[in-house]
Amino acid sequence: MALGFPGVEDGTSYGTPALKVRGKLLARVHQSIDCLVLRADFLDRQILMQSAPHIFFITDHYRDYPWVLMRFSAAGARDLPNLIERAWRLVAPRTLVKNYDAGR
Repeated sequence: MALGFPGVEDGTSYGTPALKVRGKLLARVHQSIDCLVLRADFLDRQILMQSAPHIFFITDHYRDYPWVLMRFSAAGARDLPNLIERAWRLVAPRTLVKNYDAGR
């Protein structure tokens, strides 16, 4: 599903599967916790963690960085496309986003 967004490619990060847009990381599997690390701005991250703390959290390592962790075991598959799109919009070049929106 994520590969359907313009510029998204498979990659690796810290030795785990990752999704990137022109080399910029948008999501990856965490290396030691059963979760997905997603790009998120700080406001969205706070909202996600407050609204669903059983799904979204951060570790001390991510406190000062624009990332949120999502537990695979607690997340609903229907929420993932929206989260991936939001992360994609944060890292994709403006022209890719603009062209994507124009084609919808």
